[in-house]
Amino acid sequence: MTTSNRIVLSSDHAAIALRQAVAAHVVARGWVAVDIGPTTPESTHYPAHGEAAARRVASGDCRFGIVLCGTGQGIMMAANKIGGIRCGVCADTFSARMIRQHNDANMLPPGRARGGRRPRARDRGCVSLRGLRRRPPCGAGGDDRGAGDLAAATIRDRARA
Repeated sequence: MTTSNRIVLSSDHAAIALRQAVAAHVVARGWVAVDIGPTTPESTHYPAHGEAAARRVASGDCRFGIVLCGTGQGIMMAANKIGGIRCGVCADTFSARMIRQHNDANMLPPGRARGGRRPRARDRGCVSLRGLRRRPPCGAGGDDRGAGDLAAATIRDRARA
């Protein structure tokens, strides 16, 4: 596992504003955001963006990844096709924290669309950076420096979506 402080971010064309808000939040928390696009709102093929981000994590170039699409499901499936990637959908802070702490997730795919609803206040912080330095259970590998000192990230109103 890499000890890099880099987090790669990618999305489909519809989640550019949210991705940029997440990148700013990641930087504010002391991480290096590696934003690999897309940069324009023209329709794009989201699996290519999920795969590109996953390859950055799998290669060790980036320690973690955050990928965004409508539900998070499709881009998660694309990322998980790359060896060494553990990406699980997180719809709220609890699920984000659990997939990191209990499943050693190295990528998060918070969905952008919420069935036309604005996210509830408690769900706005779906991208959780808490526990990134916590040792995974059962000797699953990873960083063993102890409990994380990184506060949970909060995405303010999902980039005012």
